[in-house]
Amino acid sequence: MKRILVVVDMQNDFIDGALGTKEAEGIVGRVVEEIRSYPAGNIYATRDTHGRDYLKTNEGKYLPVEHCIEGSMGWQIQEEVAAAMPQAILVDKPAFGSLELAELLWEEAQKEELEIELVGLCTDICVVSNALLLKAKLPETKIIVKAACCAGVTPKSHEEALATMKMCQVEVV
Repeated sequence: MKRILVVVDMQNDFIDGALGTKEAEGIVGRVVEEIRSYPAGNIYATRDTHGRDYLKTNEGKYLPVEHCIEGSMGWQIQEEVAAAMPQAILVDKPAFGSLELAELLWEEAQKEELEIELVGLCTDICVVSNALLLKAKLPETKIIVKAACCAGVTPKSHEEALATMKMCQVEVV
């Protein structure tokens, strides 16, 4: 069985930038440690990716805070995290969940059995979206979310997202 790690949106804007939180800052070291426990070729990383027209998009109307504008410092993966995974397969995603990531991992699952672990930000938006997309695309694949390596917009919404994923047969450890 091949173990895959998905590092979700560990970008500057979500850690100490436009939408950063102390909880997000607090998981950086644990995420780096988790990355180091995987073979370099078994790591995928997503980047929330928006254009300069972000505020005119549907998401921008609901969350009117410019963030993760492609090419900006806020869009970059946090320095320590990026340094720990130089060979990661990067997936830029314009929405909370990534259909491209689900397809790439589905293709991998056609070659051999997978176990997929997710870590990153934000538990209650992009982590839960990707975990549920992967569970829908790969219903017989073990999908794991490592709670201590995730942070939500708030501690309460983090816990609520973990409960939602558990209800949908995503293993939360």
